[in-house]
Amino acid sequence: MLEVTESLLMTNIAVAQTWVESIRALGVCIYLDDFGTGYSSLSYLKRFPMDKVKIDKSFIRDLYIDKSDRALVEAIITMANSLGLKVVAEGVEDEQQLAILREIGCGFVQGYYFSRPITAAEFGPSMLRINADLAKSMSLCADSLQKTRV
Repeated sequence: MLEVTESLLMTNIAVAQTWVESIRALGVCIYLDDFGTGYSSLSYLKRFPMDKVKIDKSFIRDLYIDKSDRALVEAIITMANSLGLKVVAEGVEDEQQLAILREIGCGFVQGYYFSRPITAAEFGPSMLRINADLAKSMSLCADSLQKTRV
């Protein structure tokens, strides 16, 4: 996976198109990073074969306070989904943001709510912790479903 910013694509659109297409031909997924900042031309989503759009954290920060941020995030998700693109919300820092993003159909999230940046040495133990937490959550969900069926 490779993340590119809109400003990188703007330097020379013809060269950038060729470059993006050649990278994708190698099997590398391309993410358009920090979408919504900078140039934010919708034509990028049409011209460049992207796999995912990453919504900039500046829109996520005040998601539950600022109605215009929520409206913009919903619009980006709807637009990207209609173009067959997946969406990642950057900068998720609390459960309330996560709940809103789930509610409006955001498929992927990242941010300090899940983990701060870690070193390579911390990666293995961190993945074990995350897997254990996920297994526990799945078990709790299964138990809850079982109880509602009885």
